[in-house]
Amino acid sequence: MRIVIAEDDPLLREGVALLLRAESLDVVATAGTPDGVLDAIDEHKPDVAILDVRMPPTHTDEGIRAAVEARRRQPGLAVLVLSAYVEQSFATELLTGGVTGLGYLLKERVGRVEEFLDALYRVAAGGTALDPEVVAQLFTRSRQDTRLERLTPRERDVLALMAEGLGNTVIAERLVVTDGAVHKHIRSIFAKLDLSPADRVDRRVAAVLHYLEDSRRRT
Repeated sequence: MRIVIAEDDPLLREGVALLLRAESLDVVATAGTPDGVLDAIDEHKPDVAILDVRMPPTHTDEGIRAAVEARRRQPGLAVLVLSAYVEQSFATELLTGGVTGLGYLLKERVGRVEEFLDALYRVAAGGTALDPEVVAQLFTRSRQDTRLERLTPRERDVLALMAEGLGNTVIAERLVVTDGAVHKHIRSIFAKLDLSPADRVDRRVAAVLHYLEDSRRRT
């Protein structure tokens, strides 16, 4: 696994690099600026980019913008974004591009090595790794919200595979059904979860977040 790291704090940047190299992972480049990480991605074509949300020059959303641009330049690039705390608008902006190969974690998770590595491997494999606090703040729901209970067992199977970051064709193959059947199930999921095409976050992302939040509450 080839990895590029973008973090403006030199100690954290090198600490993450040392941690990953100790796990025999290939950190091909590190950078402290958005332009630096984009140049590194263009040059090295990594499998995964790990980016801090707040980077120079303004320390606001440069990391998110770099992540979105990186995925535009290199479709299929897995991205794991790190943030000191939940920044709802930034998470929403990143998630509108889809959840495949995408992670958003609080930096405190880096210190929990097993959790951090699990998220990294999951994202690299095309899955989704969203910090429970991110999910909770993006979609805070009442405990009386029973929308997921409206789903049929097959619809829950489809939604679970969506949460793994799988596309419709692969979902169809996993469930041994047609692409058309998967499309029909997804339309039904959107309707039962009251997800409108006018919602700011795209409906596929919103459905996955509902599923992840429900799973978090059950554990």
